[in-house]
Order: sequence, then structure tokens, then C-alpha cells
Amino acid sequence: MATAALSMALLVANTRNDNDLGLLGIVLAVVLGACFGLLSGSLSTGLKIPSFMTTLGVSAIGIGVATVLFGGIQPVVADPVIREWASGRLFGLTRLTYVALAVVIVAVLIQRYTRLGRYTRAIGGAEELTLLSGINVRKYKILAFTIAGACYGIAGVMVTIQLGTGIVQAGVGQNFAAITAAVVGGTLLSGGRGGVLQSMVGVLIVTVLTNGLILAGVSPYVQGAVQGVIVVAAVVITAWPLRKRLRVVK
Repeated sequence: MATAALSMALLVANTRNDNDLGLLGIVLAVVLGACFGLLSGSLSTGLKIPSFMTTLGVSAIGIGVATVLFGGIQPVVADPVIREWASGRLFGLTRLTYVALAVVIVAVLIQRYTRLGRYTRAIGGAEELTLLSGINVRKYKILAFTIAGACYGIAGVMVTIQLGTGIVQAGVGQNFAAITAAVVGGTLLSGGRGGVLQSMVGVLIVTVLTNGLILAGVSPYVQGAVQGVIVVAAVVITAWPLRKRLRVVK
């Protein structure tokens, strides 16, 4: 997210250089995010590294690249069209809200009506059986990582449009929030269960809870502890019916 955010800010009209690629700059930033996802998938499947560790390492690389791009001088977006997008509304909602909804809709369609969606669920549930079924597991895992990377790129672009400037902190600290939302939505960390809409429900629950804690005046430190309790409780609830079948915990 950070790399995509800084890349977009430096590719469109800005206060740091003479670039003015407009929409192409946004597309290139999303493609860059997809490339990071491709790298994660290739490392995970090629070197047999656990997905969590791979993405954690690549995220650190991304933050490092973003820091280099930042160079100590914050680029401010000067493109009038992009700045107008940040404040524009349609039917009472910001335009970025519709971008997020479009991403969710596309993801749901992929999940339900494509081979990628069916195969990724099968891979998550029983990767060895899926491989024995003749499915190219490596191909579909890399593709899933790449699509996820593109979504990170889109998120980075959205942050830059919203703030009007490229920041290295884009996405920093969101890992735990994303895991919390997915688990609360019913996604099993061991794989094979969950989905886009379920995760969206998890996001809404966690967001409402976080806003409620803020309105109640709860300390930010306590909010982090509450999120931790929620994750543990959600994992116990979702995995409890399957505890007899889960011989190995990943």
C-alpha cells in the first residue's frame, strides 16, 4: 500500500517532479501492487515458505521501497481531477466508496463464478487433495496472491486520493485489523472456509466496534487489547465445531 501510494503521488501531477500521467499513473500504481503480490506468491510457492511469513517479508520490502521514494520530501498531489475526486460525492457517499464496492462486487463474482474462486477454496481446505486432483495449485495460488496485491495497490491509491499526498504510513498497522475482520467474518485461519461477503461483514462489525470504543472514550491502548480478545474469541468460535477434524494446527 505504501509503495503504491508514493508511486501514484509521484506519477501524477505533484509538487515533487514534472510527471503528469493522470489516470495512467493510477493504473501503474495498481500494477505495482500486483507485482508485489506476484512476488509474494512466487516466493511462497517456489521456496515453500509459509504464506504469512512471505507476505510479512514482502510488506517490509514495500515499506522500504516507499521510504526510498519518499526521500524526506512529501509529494502533494496537484492534479485537479484527482483532488476533485477526493471531495466529490454521489447520492451522499464519496466516490471512493463506490470504488470499494466495485472491488467487492468483482471479487464476489470471481469467487463464485470462476475456476480461480472454486480452486482457491479447495486449495485452502485440502491443498494436497487438490494437487492430486490434477489442479495446478502453484498457478492458482500465485494468481490469488497477484489479485490480492492489486487490491493493496488500489487501497494505496485510495489513501493518496483521500489525503491528497503520498505517505509512507499508508497501510501501516492495518495487518492486525484485516486479520481481525476476516476472522470475525468466519474465515478459518487454517483455510477452506470464508469469503468476500463474510469478510465485509467482519469489517463492518470491527469498524462499528472501534467507533463505539472511541465514542465511549476508551483508551487507544485498551482498544488494541479488545481487538486481540475479539480475534481469539472468533477463532475459538469458528474452529470449535471442527476441533475433532483439525489434527494439525497451522
